[in-house]
Amino acid sequence: MKLKLPVLILFLAAMVSGVNRDDMDLTCKPCTDFWRYVNGGWLDKHPIPAHLSRWGTFPALVEANRERMQTILEAAAADRNARAGSNTRKMGDLYASCMDTAAIDARGLEPLQPDFDRIEKIRSTRDLPAALAAFQQVTTIGLSPTSATVVGPFRVMSRPDAKNSNRTIAQIAERDGAGGGPSGVLSLPDRDYYFKDDAKSKEIREAFVKHMAKMWELVGEKQDLAAAHAKVVMAFETSMAEGILNNAERRNPEKTYHMMDAASLNTLAPNFDWKVFLREMQLPESTPINVTEPEMLKKFNQQLASVPIEEWRIWLRWRVLKLSAQYLAKPIADEAFYFGSTVLSGIKEKEPRAQTCAIAVDRHLSDALGEAFVRKYFPREAKRRMGEMVEKLRAAMREQLEKADWLQPETRKNAIAKLNALTVKIGYANRWRDYSGLNIDRKSYFANIRASWAAEHNYELAKIGKPSNRVDWHMTPPTVNAYSNSTFVEIVFPAGILQPPFFDMNEDDAVNYGAIGSVIGHEMGHQFDDSGSKYDASGNLNNWWTPEDRKKFDERGACVVNEFNTLDVGSGQHHNGKLVLGEALGDLGGVTLAYKAYKRSLIGKPEPPVIDGFTGDQRFFIAFARLWGTQSRPEAARLSLNTNPHPLDRFRAIGTLQNIPEFHKAFQCKDGDAMVRPAAERCKLW
Repeated sequence: MKLKLPVLILFLAAMVSGVNRDDMDLTCKPCTDFWRYVNGGWLDKHPIPAHLSRWGTFPALVEANRERMQTILEAAAADRNARAGSNTRKMGDLYASCMDTAAIDARGLEPLQPDFDRIEKIRSTRDLPAALAAFQQVTTIGLSPTSATVVGPFRVMSRPDAKNSNRTIAQIAERDGAGGGPSGVLSLPDRDYYFKDDAKSKEIREAFVKHMAKMWELVGEKQDLAAAHAKVVMAFETSMAEGILNNAERRNPEKTYHMMDAASLNTLAPNFDWKVFLREMQLPESTPINVTEPEMLKKFNQQLASVPIEEWRIWLRWRVLKLSAQYLAKPIADEAFYFGSTVLSGIKEKEPRAQTCAIAVDRHLSDALGEAFVRKYFPREAKRRMGEMVEKLRAAMREQLEKADWLQPETRKNAIAKLNALTVKIGYANRWRDYSGLNIDRKSYFANIRASWAAEHNYELAKIGKPSNRVDWHMTPPTVNAYSNSTFVEIVFPAGILQPPFFDMNEDDAVNYGAIGSVIGHEMGHQFDDSGSKYDASGNLNNWWTPEDRKKFDERGACVVNEFNTLDVGSGQHHNGKLVLGEALGDLGGVTLAYKAYKRSLIGKPEPPVIDGFTGDQRFFIAFARLWGTQSRPEAARLSLNTNPHPLDRFRAIGTLQNIPEFHKAFQCKDGDAMVRPAAERCKLW
């Protein structure tokens, strides 16, 4: 059907292409470097701010949402009429206590004295169970799956049973979550930082020892004793790291499932009094416990026997100091920033204090701030439109699975059953948390943070032994991100990501499908990636594949591993293909699925017009690549390559689109072009 000219003009006038040619580098050929072609103009005009390790369209939206949070929090802090105990009052008081740096500096090290006194009373390993149980509350807890670190050699948490997802059990782990992210019980980002023999790794270890010595001096130790303490901590953690899985190994859920009881714990680590520890944690000895890394507890047991108690005290004091440093007086906070942000990530200066405080409230009063955020900034229409797109992608994926000729009928049936069972959550949770039991005031920022840690710890442990909580989210509403939860068979999209450049209700469909459509497909695909595919339609760790189909799946995954192992990211560096496999599969499957859904949406409609010089297909792929228009400092890129299960942003665009024939056709790329992977090496999942 052809539209008459006046109607066509009105139709075009109502559409926004979503493509800004000024943000592009049109001197770069799209088939040579599509990432640069799409994002070069914007990146040239927007250098990385001094307080950030990376900058681009993604982190720019993060910054914008932080400014929105600040607006809410500044109003809450100024509202002297807010009712005592109300969420507005708590948010305002926490934000104000964080902004009061003069009061924080005046307290110096005073907030840590109770912790140091507790550690000083540890006279033998017999005193450790009660002390370590108490320090489980001294844990930096955030909503991100890899954001929690603890004072102690392991962390106890509540988690759904991976093989019976309807019940909540206890879990003993080095960290929460699979894949990369900051280490839970180690001070360097990952266990491999203690062992790699390259020059840069040695340099970082030397800088870490110097940093620890400086921190010890700041708490009053003489220079020679401070240096000695730093060496003790380095030796202690290097030994501990020997028993910890690397990031890639941790991605396999079968390697992190070891159900035990108190008797089994005693067998693993007989030098530790688990009876006392569990009693202090208020957990019955009959509590089912998943130990994610048994070798970690074996190493812990060895250290109990071989490490003098004085060195245990030194290490525990260090962990208290490290975890608390950012909430303490300026000299300590500055030194912690120097190593953690400048040395490891290349960041030149601290973020504005208001941002720091907004992030703190988002983390510790997440539902209170989230409720205010969505009320002010998230339209209900966006939630409805997003739901429609999700169902269109679900239909496209169902069609993909039905046509996947390499799957046998049994496997295909199970895959479709899982897809049908998939729950989708958009914007914010159906129930907001109650913070009435959490005491917050303006007097002490440190006390507020510790109170929130303890409240979160108690809230989480209270879930053990109960049916799984499927209401709580693992990201806050303002978060610019999304996630897939294989245990609950759900995908989750916070309100924070449902804004340009990811989603815009006024933009052309091609752009929305290329952007948020690819994100939807990415998260949907995680249910069927190398890790998620091991969970069935009920969210249980259970093999639903035939042996032949699993072998074919692994072969297809090996193609992606090889691609990212061999992609040159500069300075002779490469990704760890096994570490980034899940996210790379998510990107590859996500953009493929979104494209199919986009084409399905055009059935029975006129061919999309050329807008701003680009066809509908071209706008689709431009929108996808624009999501990854971010550049990183060299230090941050190295840290990401070592620890992050996501590929570097640039290669999320390049490495993905090199495999997509529809992209090649849209931009007339030929064999031999840099953006065209040889046909024999091209990766495809479904």
